[in-house]
Amino acid sequence: MKIMNNKGAISQFIEKYYLHFNSATVVDAAKAYESQLANGSKMLVSLAGAMSTAEIGKIFAEVIRQDKVHIISCTGANLEEDIMNLVAHSHYKRVPEYRDLTPQDEWKLLEKGLNRVTDTCIPEEEAFRRLQDHIFEIWKDAENKGERYFPHEFMYKLLLSGVLEQYYEIDPKNSWMLAAAKANLPIIVPGWEDSTMGNIFASYVLKGELKASTMKSGVEYMTFLADWYTNNSENGIGFFQIGGGIAGDFPICVVPMLYQDMERTNTPFWSYFCQISDSTTSYGSYSGAVPNEKISWGKLDVDTPKFIIESDATIVAPLIFAYLLDM
Repeated sequence: MKIMNNKGAISQFIEKYYLHFNSATVVDAAKAYESQLANGSKMLVSLAGAMSTAEIGKIFAEVIRQDKVHIISCTGANLEEDIMNLVAHSHYKRVPEYRDLTPQDEWKLLEKGLNRVTDTCIPEEEAFRRLQDHIFEIWKDAENKGERYFPHEFMYKLLLSGVLEQYYEIDPKNSWMLAAAKANLPIIVPGWEDSTMGNIFASYVLKGELKASTMKSGVEYMTFLADWYTNNSENGIGFFQIGGGIAGDFPICVVPMLYQDMERTNTPFWSYFCQISDSTTSYGSYSGAVPNEKISWGKLDVDTPKFIIESDATIVAPLIFAYLLDM
């Protein structure tokens, strides 16, 4: 399939001025991502860090709507924080002088119910608690019916029920979770239990109000991903990793698991790999490992297009997404 040269001002800017070093890799990675899609490949995007609180949904939601991502792996924090921003945006507090805060300043934020993520404070009462009662009803209803779902499926039910619409404080088109729910996009959420909603669910289990088994587990996420990968890899599946950590580590391992542990030796390697990270290659850091290291683990092939962009994902990811959207 031929890629049409109908790029907008942002794409033309980076093509003109991003010519060397990290900036050149941004353009190369964006063009290779586009080529993957043009060749019929699927794409996994992993979200680590606090990309939802960074409001990546303003552009990522459109990437979802335009079918330029086919499965997402994200932390539990990213899963919930996009919805929190949707329903409590006006209550967020930005702290641009965050580098100057003392321990006493941080304590005052805690007393005000403001949980800080770098320069942005998430309002506990309006964000966490606003979701808690509604999601508990959905968890409990499933349990009463003897049903079990994944964490993201419960969130989809919450969003699609319409119960949160009364709280919307941003244009819903800027919520990537809402776009994903409407598309019923598959999501993998490894280690969901360490998120706020995961902690809340665990608290109900401790109180005897919910059963742990009502929530599907990480092992079940891996087996779901294994089936999805097997059924969608005919033309290749690319891996676009924003940040490091479990959001990327968990899904990329599905290939060596299928190839080595399941002995399905016809399993294709990931057909594209790009990571945006500021982690350095040292001290055994997996997040900072160069892509070639993944060859030795049976994740990438010798000829897999590989890119590592050593920069701030909140700056780089929107530029690559803008390129994909011809902006």
